[in-house]
Amino acid sequence: MLIEVLHQRQQQHGHLSRDTLAAVARQLQLPPAQVYGVASFYHLFRLEPPTPHRCGICFGTACLLRGAAALAAEQEQRLGVRRDDPAGDGVWSLETISCIGACALAPVLLRLCDASGCRAAGATALAGALAAGLEGLTSGGPPPRLKPVGCLRLCSRGPLLAIDRDGISTLYGGLTPAQVPALLALACGCGEPAPIGSAALAGHVVDHRQPFFALQRPLVLETCGVVDPTDLDDALAHGAYRQLQRLLATATPAQVRAEVRRSGLRGRGGAGYPTGLKWETVALQPPGPGLVVANGDEGDPGAFMDRSILEGDPHRLIEGLAIAAYAVGARQGYIYVRAEYPLAIARLRRAIDQVRDRGLLAGTGAGSFAFTPELRVGAGAYVCGEETALLASIAGGRGIPRQRPPFPAQEGLGGCPTLINNIETLAALPALLRMGGDAHAAIGPPTCPGTKVFSISGAVVHTGLVEVPMGTSLRTVVLTMAGGVPGASGPDGGIKAVQTGGPSGGCLPASLLDTGIDYDGLRVMGSSLGSGGLVVLDHRCAMPELARQFMAFCAGESCGKCVPCRAGTVQLADLLDQLVQGRASAADLERLVQLAEVVQRTSLCGLGQTAPNPLFSTLRHFRGDYLERLQPLAPWQS
Repeated sequence: MLIEVLHQRQQQHGHLSRDTLAAVARQLQLPPAQVYGVASFYHLFRLEPPTPHRCGICFGTACLLRGAAALAAEQEQRLGVRRDDPAGDGVWSLETISCIGACALAPVLLRLCDASGCRAAGATALAGALAAGLEGLTSGGPPPRLKPVGCLRLCSRGPLLAIDRDGISTLYGGLTPAQVPALLALACGCGEPAPIGSAALAGHVVDHRQPFFALQRPLVLETCGVVDPTDLDDALAHGAYRQLQRLLATATPAQVRAEVRRSGLRGRGGAGYPTGLKWETVALQPPGPGLVVANGDEGDPGAFMDRSILEGDPHRLIEGLAIAAYAVGARQGYIYVRAEYPLAIARLRRAIDQVRDRGLLAGTGAGSFAFTPELRVGAGAYVCGEETALLASIAGGRGIPRQRPPFPAQEGLGGCPTLINNIETLAALPALLRMGGDAHAAIGPPTCPGTKVFSISGAVVHTGLVEVPMGTSLRTVVLTMAGGVPGASGPDGGIKAVQTGGPSGGCLPASLLDTGIDYDGLRVMGSSLGSGGLVVLDHRCAMPELARQFMAFCAGESCGKCVPCRAGTVQLADLLDQLVQGRASAADLERLVQLAEVVQRTSLCGLGQTAPNPLFSTLRHFRGDYLERLQPLAPWQS
């Protein structure tokens, strides 16, 4: 409740002054120190008045590799302000953002925090021009209908528009208002819905037959790009809540859990824990109130899968969450979403209001089952992706992990057994239960069945969103589907490495592109799947600099509770900085490795335990990049 109130007050006043914090403390009857502690912990809360205009530049991995630092320096000079100075010049301020989930469009310059997917590429202006053009149509017959939808996958060609006419769907990309007359001519039947039908559109047609689309297997994303995410009736027409109603009428909670166990579904948040086993653990706790939580704190730089699901079809998540609640005996749930996703939050909030107003989860026609979902918005802390930190944040406190056991499945929010699944895991349930557990288990490798959504960014021709069977090779995804490095050739397509799993993952060289993308295959190679972000690196990327970037990120995001993470990541970042600048010796490199091992073994939670992973993987596969940065030995040392 505290975080929600702070969000409301900041929205009202622009920042959280001392008087405002004191008023909040009195309102909620909390100690002032607790209120200040929460407000100062989360990055998105401002304790000083903001400038009228704020310019935000994404410094996520993909954006950094594509010139974000140079862009920041250019804006510093242009605006006459220093980066990350909240006061700026009193009118403008410039801030860096760790990742905004629009990696396929890197780098992204935000003047208004409303940038995601095709909107960042100009879709809002295109929509306005299309709407104006439709209003001006004078020809007879029913006019075309402009329908907003979710992600159409190929973000590098945004803004994208699909024209469905006479049973034929044609996709156009890289559009501007200048193409609107030609688009309307096609939509109204005055032209041919084919690549050669209009010279004005010939260069904008996107081939649906190319591998980027042809090799996808949409299950989680099957309605993304099809339904209007703001229209409940459209979602219902495309099958929303159909599986929930079927299960409530024909299956017991135990039968639902058994079906999920047979499917072999593993959590898509990064750990890969068997979903059915987690559900069973919650369901078998002593009788009493249980809770379900959807973890949408997608903080990995390079990841935008959850954002796309929420923006594209929020009802799919709500249905999946309700199914999980029915299966484990919960009646209340929370959806936790990072505050950096304003469009996803707005659409999710609207969807929750729609199902509440329509009574779809209130037990009507569904026996005694009734479920109440609530939205909780984070405030900018990467550590809140960790389960216990997430629960602390939902409760309105600082997002600090706690020792386990007890695990959240045993004792979670408010001391109740709490099921926590990530957004993609829950969004997979409607399709999984429609096809049956056995059919789902037949997709991909036996140890890791089903499909996985990946966000592709970095040095590739095609950036965007793909959904493929687990176990699909890196080569297929980043070379065949994404096209490799622009202008490059050869068997490796100019790729030096693929970074997987965000700050918790690692970098695999081009020699390992035949590795299957799943939890087990990547772990053997010294990396991890993470939530599904893939950042492709070309030969211009120096691995020590990449490791330094990730270590600095982890140091900045540490909650500070345990010493190994609080102090160790800072020291590791300093040592990597020395190495990148050519001021480190072989002894420093050895000390770097030893310290990283200590941080990995002794940190309290996953943030500290996995922070050294990018260092270890780049040292393992790109040791030469490190050795060439070391100070040369003196003659007497050789």
